[in-house]
Amino acid sequence: MQVTTKAIVLSALKYGDTSLIVKAFTASDGLKSYLVKGVLSSKKGKLKAAYFQPLTQLEMVAYHKNKGTLESLREVKVVFHYQTLHYHVGKNAMTLFLAEMLSNSIYEEEPNVDLFQFLEASLQWLDTHSEISNFHIFLLLRLTRFLGFFPDMENMDSNCFDLLEGEFTDTPSLNPIITGTNLSFFKSFLGINFDGVNSIKMNKKNRQELLQSIVLYYELHLQGFRKPRSLAVLNEVFS
Repeated sequence: MQVTTKAIVLSALKYGDTSLIVKAFTASDGLKSYLVKGVLSSKKGKLKAAYFQPLTQLEMVAYHKNKGTLESLREVKVVFHYQTLHYHVGKNAMTLFLAEMLSNSIYEEEPNVDLFQFLEASLQWLDTHSEISNFHIFLLLRLTRFLGFFPDMENMDSNCFDLLEGEFTDTPSLNPIITGTNLSFFKSFLGINFDGVNSIKMNKKNRQELLQSIVLYYELHLQGFRKPRSLAVLNEVFS
């Protein structure tokens, strides 16, 4: 079946000497993987390797067999041309990290228009704003709404957050928790939108600790989730 759809690239792995296996989150069908033959050798073809950089926003004409095998692409064009995302050192590190997080978190081969539109708008915001050091924390917490484990907002006055139970509590168990200053920042992120991202003033130590807690939160709630290797690079760039 031929499908025309928007898509966000999550990863592109070299296959053989000349081809790529591209994983993308599509507006029409959720997560899809494509075999893009010859794209690394052809200079005159319609498909170019540059189209498949992490988190690139595309419109694709694709053939979907929907049999769990690699699909194929007929045409691709970039629908939002990033000005800074792949060229600014900090944004590029954040892009690689978020692409890996999304790739490890989104599994559904079915449409989720609300999630697609959220990611589309979020990445455009990242590209067009300069104060971005808190962006990834905000996005990952908001993403949990779509993945089914957004923190329970009851009892927010409690003095710790239980990462396994996903709730605030005054009686911590042996589960991993967030407390103290990082808990205050965590609560702040739950109550803002994009325009408030820059209003939360954190030092690099708190930011790294809170991010590690959020990555652990994903590990605890998503079966098969793998901690992203790019996290160390991100921490290095923002240290």
